[in-house]
Amino acid sequence: MSAVNDTIFQPAVFLLTGIPGLEDFHVWISIPFGLMYVISILGNSLILFIIKTDPTLHEPMYIFLSMLAITDLGISISTLPTILSIFWFNSREISFDTCFAQLFFIHSLSFIESAMLLFMAFDRFVAIYNPLRYASVLTPLRIAKMGLVSLLRGVVLIFPLPILLKQYRYCQANILSHSYCLHQDVMKMACSDIRVNSVYGLFVIVSTVGLDSLFILLSYVMILKTVLSIASHAERLKALNTCVSHVCAVLLFYTPMIGLSVIHRFGKNSSSFIQIVMGYVYMMVPPLMNPIVYSVKSKQIRVRIVRLFIKEKVSSSPGYSAGDMGDEKQVPPIPS
Repeated sequence: MSAVNDTIFQPAVFLLTGIPGLEDFHVWISIPFGLMYVISILGNSLILFIIKTDPTLHEPMYIFLSMLAITDLGISISTLPTILSIFWFNSREISFDTCFAQLFFIHSLSFIESAMLLFMAFDRFVAIYNPLRYASVLTPLRIAKMGLVSLLRGVVLIFPLPILLKQYRYCQANILSHSYCLHQDVMKMACSDIRVNSVYGLFVIVSTVGLDSLFILLSYVMILKTVLSIASHAERLKALNTCVSHVCAVLLFYTPMIGLSVIHRFGKNSSSFIQIVMGYVYMMVPPLMNPIVYSVKSKQIRVRIVRLFIKEKVSSSPGYSAGDMGDEKQVPPIPS
């Protein structure tokens, strides 16, 4: 009898959700969504290409930026197949294993990005508080170790969650709230006792995002204290200006992430539409906006992008030969 009940109640797949009530407009909605993905992937790839090919950008700040771009690429690629398949083909079904794999990558990459933002805050603190020791504190070896620690933390802490989820029986409605799988969303579909997942998930959030955001806040308290001790008003503005891009990245990442987590855990009576919109903002806006913000606010990145496209335009013009630029003077790096 138990086997019969499992057959009846255990669903074979989860059903993802697009935007309820707007199904007739899904194809049109897919156009801006598709453009956002294209811009995210191209923008972050361009950031990586410029940093890799320009030796003057092989500095701690830009190495951390390249790590952030890799993480954003991973998040975009993790969510792109299911989101666009819903809006293009109304393909809502996702198997258990695929769903668990997707939530593993989404949450792992999110926690890695949180660590990257913390490291970038530390980078700005060292650069402003003790610029003479900047290169000796943030050595390439130390940066590599920081990146490895963030990767291991994200993978090790998230790895138990899909394993625990796979042990549960899912006898409730198997319709998820988003166009992709999140742990909080899948967990609510189980009819088993989910207290272990709930407690462990909360512990993971507090020990990663909670601590990271606290240390980022402390870093900026120290940065402001250091900046206010600078006598020159112009130097204060210059020091703070180097932090603007990072502050924007922090707000773009933490605001929707914390908001979505709070809604899933405590907002049982909140509108499903708010959950869905917040979910799209959380997954799509940071990878889209981070390369744009850093391209606009970082003079070094902006100048290299302009030079890259000017070079491409000149090299493709009629009558151009490689020797035409042989006498071009080398332009020194422009300080931010």
